[in-house]
Amino acid sequence: MAEDASTTHTGSLPRVMASLRNLAISVFRQDDHINIAAACRHTARDPQRPLTALGIRRSTRQIDYTQ
Repeated sequence: MAEDASTTHTGSLPRVMASLRNLAISVFRQDDHINIAAACRHTARDPQRPLTALGIRRSTRQIDYTQ
């Protein structure tokens, strides 16, 4: 997941990034993915896939900001 190229080296960001990485790996394993790298590439192609894997649905309701 490109940890070596990351620039998040201060404060609590490294711990947060590690937690997000562990969450992603856990979700992939829960969905029966064997190859984590392939699952990362597959999920990265569509921004809706990670949300779907977590059971979060995209809202179809349109919000009117002009009011």
